[in-house]
Amino acid sequence: MVDISQIQEHAEVIAADGTHVGTVDHVQGDRIKLTKNDSPQTEDGQGGKHHYISVGLVADIEDGKVRLSSTGANTQFLEEDE
Repeated sequence: MVDISQIQEHAEVIAADGTHVGTVDHVQGDRIKLTKNDSPQTEDGQGGKHHYISVGLVADIEDGKVRLSSTGANTQFLEEDE
């Protein structure tokens, strides 16, 4: 079991296949809030939105990086937030 208290702000989040998923903004309950910088801009050119992923997807925390148990294509964002 992974100790989620080890997840640091601004840590890179990487999928099992090595794909960059995002950057940690902070941990909020049982989910990781990712920074807006990694989110694509909207069609009207506005900035991205925060996305959340479940801490249940975290396989390991090593060298300051959060590694997920799912591949980039299979990583499901729980929700978006402004």
